Amino acid sequence: MDQLTLDLIAHMSECITENRLALFRRVLSERTRYITILLEDIYQSQNASAVLRTCDCTGIQDVHIVEERNEYEINRDVALGADQWLSLNYYNKGEDNIEHAIVSLREKGYRIVATSPHKDGATPDNFNLKGGKAALLFGTEQNGLSERAIELADEYMQIPMAGFTESYNISVSAAISLYTLRKRLEDSSLQWRLSIEEQNELLLNWLRTSIRLSDQIENKFIKDYHSDF
Repeated sequence: MDQLTLDLIAHMSECITENRLALFRRVLSERTRYITILLEDIYQSQNASAVLRTCDCTGIQDVHIVEERNEYEINRDVALGADQWLSLNYYNKGEDNIEHAIVSLREKGYRIVATSPHKDGATPDNFNLKGGKAALLFGTEQNGLSERAIELADEYMQIPMAGFTESYNISVSAAISLYTLRKRLEDSSLQWRLSIEEQNELLLNWLRTSIRLSDQIENKFIKDYHSDF
């Protein structure tokens, strides 16, 4: 990260309270991209929003959203603003958006882990975290993941159940999986936290989101910065 950006962060940090800046830095120190999630065609806004809220609470920074037939709608009353602190990545331009998303994640070094009660696989308690970064796939409320998503996956995960019902609600499945994996990451020796550069990039974005007229403040700072040289 160049010196201009670092100086810009320092300048914009003066526009918020010390307590808020300390909160930003504390949250950033607990964020991770070691685990990410990929949501395929979620159509109920309550579930879509609850998953975002869970990601924020468990420190998952990136959420990847595939829109094939359904638009991913956020219910503000459920999300409680979680979406403004997360990095949301949408895949909705082509005819096979799930493949595009999976290829993109795999190129970033992620194992593709399909969550399904119909496939034998690991559980959140015994999933091999040491195998590298993982992207957890969650499917639609009614049918789960598409056959294409399951076919393209590298590994599978399921949550053991003791009742008659076949599966948990997607938002519950995500909460159980992410909470369990998060606690296991904390207990591990893995390097799962964001780098300082990643933290600074997010901090700048959060400052922009939080400060009124941040674009004007930023533009003036950059103009003055260059005029000093």
